[in-house]
Amino acid sequence: MHTYAVFVTASLILCLVPGPDMVLLLGRTVAQGRKAGICTAIGINLGAYVHLICAATGLSALVMASATAFTVVKWIGAGYLFYMGYCAFRSNGKVGPADVKPKVRTLWRAFIQGFLSDVLNPKVGLFFLAFLPQFIDPRDASAALHIIELGIAGNMVGITTSVIYVFLAAKLTTALRQNPTISVWLTKALGGLFIGLGVKVAAEKL
Repeated sequence: MHTYAVFVTASLILCLVPGPDMVLLLGRTVAQGRKAGICTAIGINLGAYVHLICAATGLSALVMASATAFTVVKWIGAGYLFYMGYCAFRSNGKVGPADVKPKVRTLWRAFIQGFLSDVLNPKVGLFFLAFLPQFIDPRDASAALHIIELGIAGNMVGITTSVIYVFLAAKLTTALRQNPTISVWLTKALGGLFIGLGVKVAAEKL
């Protein structure tokens, strides 16, 4: 239980550190409200489960061991962030009030963006490979199962913090989204931030 408590605490601290997923989460919330933010959070969380399964089965280790595979995943992820930044710059920056009801297509797009943002970030896979084994006894015959258990606990912490961020962001930006000029600049700033994150991902090395 002590090890489990330490792991959950460490996971909470790591979830509070800003990263591409958090930027995307806040961006969708600011631009399209709580529902879009929640869909993005769910997509990000499910993407983390993909990395968890890969780590437990050894697939992540194979990708990280291959410089070519790492580079391919890295550039796909960077390209996706560049694309989101481009779309933000091209948009008119008009957003609705916090209680707006976005279309189903908008919510589905937010979910897919969250999912792909996490899956295409090779550093997330590296995190699972480097972080989770620290809490596993190398002599454990059920190491893979315990890695999955810890991963699920970490992802539960992640989705909880993400939802809290969504509600706070939606509440704090209600007044801002009602000002057309500020809304436009917020959207442009987010586009620049996405492109900056894309550059950061592209510069990542093993």
